[in-house]
Amino acid sequence: MVLPSCFVTGTDTDAGKTIVTGSILRYWARLGCRCVGMKPIASGFELVDGEYVNADIEASLAYGTERLSMELVNQYSFNPPIAPHIAARESGSVIDIDHIVGCYRELEQKVDRSVVEGAGGWRVPLQWPEDKMSNVNTIATLAKKLNLPVVLVVGMKLGCINHAILTAEAVLADGIELLGWVANSVDQNFSRSKDNLLTLERLMPAPLLFEVPYFSSKSVMNRFVPQISVV
Repeated sequence: MVLPSCFVTGTDTDAGKTIVTGSILRYWARLGCRCVGMKPIASGFELVDGEYVNADIEASLAYGTERLSMELVNQYSFNPPIAPHIAARESGSVIDIDHIVGCYRELEQKVDRSVVEGAGGWRVPLQWPEDKMSNVNTIATLAKKLNLPVVLVVGMKLGCINHAILTAEAVLADGIELLGWVANSVDQNFSRSKDNLLTLERLMPAPLLFEVPYFSSKSVMNRFVPQISVV
């Protein structure tokens, strides 16, 4: 059985969601699956050869086997690299979760497997809170409406144990299946990295799917295909 379609979230911004999304897509592709990545909410664009591009969206397009329309891959784009609810407010946009879900339902009919990459961490808001009692949509709300199991990316650095366990507990408390977690080496000089990994393996309420080594360049990452331990 192949790892099913899933939603990728992280312990924090820059935990490595995009690297893991690309890795899962490459894993599926090697198994002969028709697969595609979706990045519904993206922020942070760079001007390259006269066009604004986003690395997360580019990864979803590059590593999947199918070439789908941008409308299905990405629904909301914001130029500044800031939290989506702030970016949406500044641009006068409203992030409509139902619209994202509708696009995903169309996308999933075209492939065997799909992976949706979140934005930031699990509790990142998708709308501006009007007051302290506001019922605000978050990344968690989106994952739940998509009805996808979650893969949690843990950026392996000092503090990762607390961040990982709290996020895993939050996913499960929201009634969403946690398929497993990925240890992504974001700090080449992380002291006691093996001890931290062993601690997480024993304390996390889900299995370790695979480890991503530290990559100094994108060209090296392009050759990485994970050995997923739980399928």
